[in-house]
Amino acid sequence: MEGRLNNEQRLAIAVLLAIGVIIGTNLLFGPPPPPPPDEVNPAVVEAPAEPEAPEAPPVRAELLPDTGDVPVLPTLDPQDTIPAVADPAEGEEVAPPPPERTLVVEGPLYRVVLSSRGARVTGVELPRFESFARQGPAELVADAEHGVLGTRLVVGADTVDLRRVAFEVEAPELIQLREDGPSERVTFTYRHPTDPFVFEVTYTFEPDDYAFGVTGRVRGLERALALTDLGRGLALNDSDPVMEEREMAFVVNHVQNGIRSERLSGVDRSRLDDGPFHWVAVKSRYFVIGLLPSLDPGGTEFFGGVMARPVVLGEDMETAEVAVTHSLRSGGIFDFRVFAGPQDYQLLSAAARDFQEVNPVGWRFIRPILRPFVGIIMWVLVSLHETLSIGYGWVLILFGVMMRVLLFPLNHKAMRAQLRNMAVQPLLKDIQTKYKDQPEKMQKELMKLYKEHGFNPLAGCWPMLLPWPVLIALFFVFQNTIELRGVPFAWLPDLAMKDPLFILPVLLGISMFLMQWISFRTMEEINPQMKMMMWLLPIFMVVIFANLPSGLNLYYLTANLATLPQSWWIANERKKVQAKGPPVAAAEA
Repeated sequence: MEGRLNNEQRLAIAVLLAIGVIIGTNLLFGPPPPPPPDEVNPAVVEAPAEPEAPEAPPVRAELLPDTGDVPVLPTLDPQDTIPAVADPAEGEEVAPPPPERTLVVEGPLYRVVLSSRGARVTGVELPRFESFARQGPAELVADAEHGVLGTRLVVGADTVDLRRVAFEVEAPELIQLREDGPSERVTFTYRHPTDPFVFEVTYTFEPDDYAFGVTGRVRGLERALALTDLGRGLALNDSDPVMEEREMAFVVNHVQNGIRSERLSGVDRSRLDDGPFHWVAVKSRYFVIGLLPSLDPGGTEFFGGVMARPVVLGEDMETAEVAVTHSLRSGGIFDFRVFAGPQDYQLLSAAARDFQEVNPVGWRFIRPILRPFVGIIMWVLVSLHETLSIGYGWVLILFGVMMRVLLFPLNHKAMRAQLRNMAVQPLLKDIQTKYKDQPEKMQKELMKLYKEHGFNPLAGCWPMLLPWPVLIALFFVFQNTIELRGVPFAWLPDLAMKDPLFILPVLLGISMFLMQWISFRTMEEINPQMKMMMWLLPIFMVVIFANLPSGLNLYYLTANLATLPQSWWIANERKKVQAKGPPVAAAEA
């Protein structure tokens, strides 16, 4: 498994191959100016690898002095906990804990299961989204036994674990949320049998919002730091578990450093990352559970840190257990929100600051370029779908044609530049032959020729490269956009998954071959490397795109087919240029 390319690597290879063909084709119409005779290639110096930081040994929690609204975080050993209820002394009678109760909150958007053991959430189902990994709706909680939103309290040098103690709760076992109806609250209370320690947590559910409120209160402790579990990843809900496991990550929005994402399977040791954070989330390919700031004045505004330690679920699913630290306000109160739902761009945008970026778009170095493209593309696709009332398959076909129509002027300009370069190419060869032993004279004559005829060997490249940011952005749109999840078209069961019959990748390869054949058939000379590429590139593209989303293949195929008429016209124009010969004025010059 480790040796296989993932989809992002396949896309990168495809882009590099296609760009290489585009640039190589343009270079055929005229070689670039020769380098100065004294120019030498600089040596490639490989930067030394950064030394790996030594792993710090875990230490017991220590509550540090208060530094204001954002607390300084302790280093916390996740195993360094003490039970909330101590063993009774000999002869001491202790009342038995109340039996565990399971409560269900059902609404139009979700079905949440709560347990009185630890006041935890042990299940979150989304009835509007089908699970392709099991029968029924999508489930978010990966480990029901562990659950999410369990609480530990850092007190002095100890961590009081409340995730398994029995809480009291006065609420019916089934709570129904009515559409446009009022919110519902469920309050859990834990009272220590001997000490004046009370912990109370209240969940507030809204019928029309995937985010619900969590309010807690600690009494009997002067100072404490809360640690809230965010679970052990999300449950698998897609038909491709390998891809979904690869997308499992925890994401933070740091106040100074911005958004950072780390795969859960990549957590190899227990650690605590310092904040402060605007929000912290655990996400899969299409769904997310995130801790968000409170909307109420005085509520939790920042989260102090994120603790993560590696765990293994089931037989071989490598993941990590994530918990979030946050401080208590005056009176031992904390108040935050939990978003548990789909990665819908509009919903996430409204939930919290930059929460729509919980799935960072693309590689870090290219995100500033891709983000605007992704936003515009999603707006166009959804608008076409809703305005025209057509399926997303037809939307992609229409979008592919629209892109070629919009880019026609630029492509036309690029093709004209190619024809102009081709007309001057014989003069270039004459100069290079005539002054082959006089580099300085050759350079001077070439620059004169470039200036007179506006020759630029790469002038036809950049307009043809403009569609590639769109193609790359579409790749990430299909990777994580909930609107396209499970959408069928023709023989395709899911536009976000690969074509099961591999029809689209094969047609895509044929279309690329036709585009190159039309271009090359009017060339007087084709070097063997380019001729070989005409055959090999389509094969490479078929292999690479075979495992990419079928919707991406559908768009790219449509765009290629829409380009064929223009390629044919350009080929005929090239014939005319060849018949004319080099420019007369240039020949005289």
